[in-house]
Amino acid sequence: MGKYIDIVKASGETFAAYLAEPEQGSGPGLVLLQEIFGVNDYMRETAELYAREGYVVLVPDLFWRSEQRVELGYDDDGVARGLQLRDALDNDTAIDDIADTVRTLRAFDNQAGGVGIVGYCMGGLLSYLSAVRLDIDCAVSYYGVGVHEHLDEAKNLQVPTAFHLAELDAFCPEPARTAIRAAFTDNDLVQIYDYDGVDHAFGTTGRDVFDPVAADLAYARTLAVLRNTIGPRYDLNAIWDNHVYHEFVTRDVPATMATMIDEPYVNHIPTLTGGVGQKDLSRFYAYHFVPTNPSDLKSITLSRTVGANRIVEEQLLCFTHDREMDWLLPGIPPTGKYVEIPLVAIVTIEGDKLCNEHIYWDQAGVLVQIGLLEPTGLPVAGIEQARKLVDKTLPSNELMAKWSTSEGKPIS
Repeated sequence: MGKYIDIVKASGETFAAYLAEPEQGSGPGLVLLQEIFGVNDYMRETAELYAREGYVVLVPDLFWRSEQRVELGYDDDGVARGLQLRDALDNDTAIDDIADTVRTLRAFDNQAGGVGIVGYCMGGLLSYLSAVRLDIDCAVSYYGVGVHEHLDEAKNLQVPTAFHLAELDAFCPEPARTAIRAAFTDNDLVQIYDYDGVDHAFGTTGRDVFDPVAADLAYARTLAVLRNTIGPRYDLNAIWDNHVYHEFVTRDVPATMATMIDEPYVNHIPTLTGGVGQKDLSRFYAYHFVPTNPSDLKSITLSRTVGANRIVEEQLLCFTHDREMDWLLPGIPPTGKYVEIPLVAIVTIEGDKLCNEHIYWDQAGVLVQIGLLEPTGLPVAGIEQARKLVDKTLPSNELMAKWSTSEGKPIS
């Protein structure tokens, strides 16, 4: 858990900031800038999340001159009070406090590397203003309110910066978003991301407008800016390879679980198998995954794409169905049939540990190969899926009865 520390200004005045530190002790610096609701549970939880990603995080209490360490809820009273506090806050004064926070962070013994800023709502504006006025290394603005009113300073932006903009955001409507896009058209350091169908504060857990899909995508993009600019840089390939090694080679469940965060989850999409949390996932691996994998099972990596916090791997999974496979063919007695299936794993990594896995394959293709699904007249294929995956010269469109009818026709 984090703690509050005092930031000391040149005047001798002090204000609080929430500090969250990485387990490994040191890392790049990150300043998180609050919404109008103060340094509340959401901001502290977000600080802890970034600490797990390897950052030394400070969240300054920007409302301290009006009310120290204010924490507001998302009800009408919280919104009303937050707007009052925001109206009382002078942007230039807030930037001065942020500069003191950055200075304090850079002086920490465990702050190694650069310093970035991520801000939300009110903090989204202040993160942008920090990027154009302060000595920082990168910035990310989530649905910043009022950014379009300060685009005269856009020419001063010389560090990597990302803007997350919500389609339904009444506080940053389309004319404002258009102005922001236009201001940075020629700046290669700026990335602007639009999120369709979501509202202001779509990334804030606990709010009705929270959208987990958009929030997760924005978070991955934010990490990409931070990782590429200030680090830390983890070897995601090695982390994933180590996990797979213990899953399939040593078949050591405790060692497998040690590669994952405290609350991981695995979801095999076609069969809804896996688990959430160390307890259930350990049970799943120990009794329903590792011992049910055939002795000849092997996975062949065909491609791997590595992002800021994700790996997408395309595999060919090969095995003889010599035992009941709870995770892949639950309830189906062994058929002795040989199976080859294309499989895609989408793996999220938090810091240096696996967070979750989404595993996809075509279950119909498996059922065809073990003889439980007759493919005649159905648009499904068996082992042909695997064979065409590795040999592109094999014919296409053989399941399309109408394919021959288009031969020789003009292409308009």
